[in-house]
Amino acid sequence: MALFTEDQMASAHRGTRSGRAGWIVLGIALIVGLILAVAPAPYVIDKPGPVFNTLGTTDALGTTTAGAGTPLISIPGETTYPTKGSLDLLTVSQVGNPEQRPNWLAVAAAWFDPSQAVVPIDQAYPPNVSQKQVDQQNQLAMVNSQQDSIAAALSELGYDYPSTVTVVSLPDKSPAAGLIRPDDQVVSVNGTAVGDIAELRDALKANGAGTTATIGVIRDGAKKTVTVTPVANAGGVVVGINVKMSYQFPFDVQIQLDKVGGPSAGMMFALGIIDKLTPGAIQGGAKVAGTGTIDQTGTVGPIGGIQQKLYAAQGAGAKWFLAPADNCDEVTGHVPDGLTVFKVTTLDDALTALDAIRTGAGTASIPTCPAG
Repeated sequence: MALFTEDQMASAHRGTRSGRAGWIVLGIALIVGLILAVAPAPYVIDKPGPVFNTLGTTDALGTTTAGAGTPLISIPGETTYPTKGSLDLLTVSQVGNPEQRPNWLAVAAAWFDPSQAVVPIDQAYPPNVSQKQVDQQNQLAMVNSQQDSIAAALSELGYDYPSTVTVVSLPDKSPAAGLIRPDDQVVSVNGTAVGDIAELRDALKANGAGTTATIGVIRDGAKKTVTVTPVANAGGVVVGINVKMSYQFPFDVQIQLDKVGGPSAGMMFALGIIDKLTPGAIQGGAKVAGTGTIDQTGTVGPIGGIQQKLYAAQGAGAKWFLAPADNCDEVTGHVPDGLTVFKVTTLDDALTALDAIRTGAGTASIPTCPAG
């Protein structure tokens, strides 16, 4: 007696073939998916980086320690005072570069991690700009920010010192090529004195692009004037010179921090210097973190990677965070649990917030970036 009809047997064979084909398609899909997952993606990933206590010391690896090591800030020859707690500066680590991009699997994981950000690689590394050039620019920005932080701190403490706007270099095809040289000190625009970079920018903006400007410089100790026609660039007006502030401080302030670039540590350096030069802990020994650029006048400017820095601060155990006011829109809705974010526009704002933390009263009156 037949257990299956011929139609039933044919149907079973078709089902077997169909099932086998399905598994083959699934296997191919999994292989293709795996290949795509490990393939390089056109992105880099920003994540919380190392945290450095400006009141602490750095070891041979560049990490901050509470014990023996090289002080991150030292002021030889001047009276300094014991400090307590921490004034942490924060960094962002970037995973990937044009030569070694992260894979799609890592990018997908970063999309769902609130402490990380996925950035198009062309945004992080503009075309025709090498990794070496990016590193050099970041290192120069760090060096300049350290000098500006010293200037801001000493100005806050009432010290007087001369300062100049000094030409570092000229970019390719600069309108000032052959007219202005590296190491020239820029002292005026159209007869109006300029004492800092902001005043230089404002004077050039007032002059306008396409209209000749008379630039006063000091070269090798001698005063000279040159005529340059500024051009429009990125919403501003420039003469094609890269400049920095040069200061003649009344004493030496040394900042030792390797392998970190960019200008965003300026405010925290300034606070660390002030703390060392004044009796008592300006934040009462609390663990405070923060970020922000700073200039000679004490103006605090915005920075990149604020969300990653918030999580870095939380991971380091900070309960208080000083953030540039111009970054508040990026902070709101992204504040990790247990962190209060004060909004600061100037160095004085930051000191007021630290004083409120120190005294334990009045923090409710300090402006904050809303948590959500």
